[in-house]
Order: sequence, then C-alpha cells, then structure tokens
Amino acid sequence: MFDREFRDFRRRPPEATAYVLDVLPFGDPIRRINHPLIQCIGGERFTLMELRPVGSAAPSFKPGEKIDLRGGLESQILVFERVIRFSDLSSTAKNNLREVLYTIVKENEKRFTDFFNNAQPLSKRAHELELLKGIGKKTLWKILEERKRKPFENFEDIAKRVGIDPVKLVVERILEELQEPQAWYLFVRPPRFGAQRQEGRRPFP
Repeated sequence: MFDREFRDFRRRPPEATAYVLDVLPFGDPIRRINHPLIQCIGGERFTLMELRPVGSAAPSFKPGEKIDLRGGLESQILVFERVIRFSDLSSTAKNNLREVLYTIVKENEKRFTDFFNNAQPLSKRAHELELLKGIGKKTLWKILEERKRKPFENFEDIAKRVGIDPVKLVVERILEELQEPQAWYLFVRPPRFGAQRQEGRRPFP
C-alpha cells in the first residue's frame, strides 16, 4: 500500500530523468501484468519505476538509455505506471543495474564529489562517509584532513589524494540502499512500502 507521497506518483513521474534497465515486451506474468513494460531507475534519487509504452514503442528503448521525463511522457509515447521494489525487477534489469549506476554516478561527478566534501557526522561515533563500505576510521580521517586542506575537485582528485575508488564506493552504497532496508539513506529515496519503511536521514541531495 503506497503512502500519500507514492500515490501522487500515480499521476506524475517521481523523477525528471530515468535510465532504462530492461524492456519487457510481454509484461510480467509473475505479477500478472500482460502489457509491455520498461523498467527504469531515476537519475537523481534512484527511484525504481515502470513505464508503459504505447503501441510498438517498447522495442525502440535499450538498456542504459536515458529518458527525459520532464517534457511530458505523452510526447515520448510512454505512460508512467508505478514505483516498484528491487524484488520487482526482472533478472535482466538486476544484471544491468550496476552498469547503469556507474553511468549515472559518472555523469553526476560534481554532485558526488560534493558529497565527499560535505558529508557530516551521524553521531559522536559515526560519520556518513563510514556508511560507504571500505571507509574505516583511518580512511575517514584521511578524507577529512584532505578536504579541510583543500576541497576535492573531482573523482580523480579523491582517488589520488585518498587512495580510494569513489565511484565504486558510491555505486555499492546505492545498491545496498536499493536492495535492503537501511537505518540511514545517503542517496536513495527511502522506501515507503509498509513494514519496509525506514526512518533515517533525508536522501541525498
């Protein structure tokens, strides 16, 4: 059962852009959906969603393709269908997800570089940066020292000065937030599906 926010998404797409994960020309028999579907992920808050193509539009879309949802879906022969869970994704969509996330993160380099420059403590003992797997106390202090000395300029700058792969760390965190309920969400819009709803930090940005 959707909450009010997600019921509003029945009337409009929840994000301005979406990236195709899979095209299901015959729908999803498991969920008893018998019309074509395009499974996508939002480019800003990583909302998983389904679009319904009109007529013979479905075959023209390819995995990884970026769709602009701001100009009116009708002009792109698409209709917004629903927000979905990770478990609703097809096996092909799940297989394409990591690669598509790499594309999104690299296309938004400044946004995620700003995250490394501006991430804040969650408590006296924990920091937002520590939610990224591979960042322990030693690496955390290195990042804090380096950004205090000079803000990071891009992914290459972070990798060179800290010795980490920022793109990989962000992608892995996004995958975590999409697959399992989290106490804290850094990048993904928190799920609102019944018992899976988690209270935590407002999703980035």
